[in-house]
Amino acid sequence: MSKAVGIIPARWSSSRFPGKPLHLIASKPLLRHVWERCRCARKLDSVIIATDDMRVANAAFEWGAEVALTSADHQSGTDRIAEVARKARQFAFVINIQGDEPLVDPALIDQLVEKLRSSRKIGIVTAAHPFESAAEASSPHQVKVIVDLGGNALYFSRYAIPFPRDRSAPVRYLRHQGIYGFRRETLLQFVKWKPTPLERAESLEQLRALENGVKVHVLVTKHGSPGVDTPEDALALEQKLARAGRSISR
Repeated sequence: MSKAVGIIPARWSSSRFPGKPLHLIASKPLLRHVWERCRCARKLDSVIIATDDMRVANAAFEWGAEVALTSADHQSGTDRIAEVARKARQFAFVINIQGDEPLVDPALIDQLVEKLRSSRKIGIVTAAHPFESAAEASSPHQVKVIVDLGGNALYFSRYAIPFPRDRSAPVRYLRHQGIYGFRRETLLQFVKWKPTPLERAESLEQLRALENGVKVHVLVTKHGSPGVDTPEDALALEQKLARAGRSISR
């Protein structure tokens, strides 16, 4: 069976949260929580941390992670994982896992791999879940996606789509979760394409795939996993877990 690898891109520099990968949450670095969750996924043959920073690399080595050192010139996490995938020819499927989602669901990772294996027509697979309220969907910081009847993405936007012209009709807003599964050849082609008009307008990289005719399948789940964008997010998550009385990692 074709092998799958989970790659976690991690960079030190962040305007809002420098050093985020090694920020401690429940006494463990944020990145380690993500890595441990990925290790629980049954469909991954390997988990690799991709970074350009030796502080991140050395810490990951210490807890036993496989690390790939990458260029410091990458503009996105997708570019970073593509550098690793270009050399790792043994993997047919590449799962791009955000390094700031410490509650990422291992079962979702497995579903992404299974979806890619189920049809060669699917070049990319991602995930989304319903917003808890329409008010949340109004934020431009939350990315929305609309899908066709076959579960494929029609469009991603920072705007609240679809527009409810008929206020009596129920509208389900889907929040896009930034996890992606790629066929290796699709990933390597994707990073060769130049940014596209809609991508530049919305500042959403995934629109490049749609504008180039790539089918992006969307797995719709009941719930998502919160990301950690700021130190305040990290504190809020740790407090939430303490109140719930459970560990962040499985």
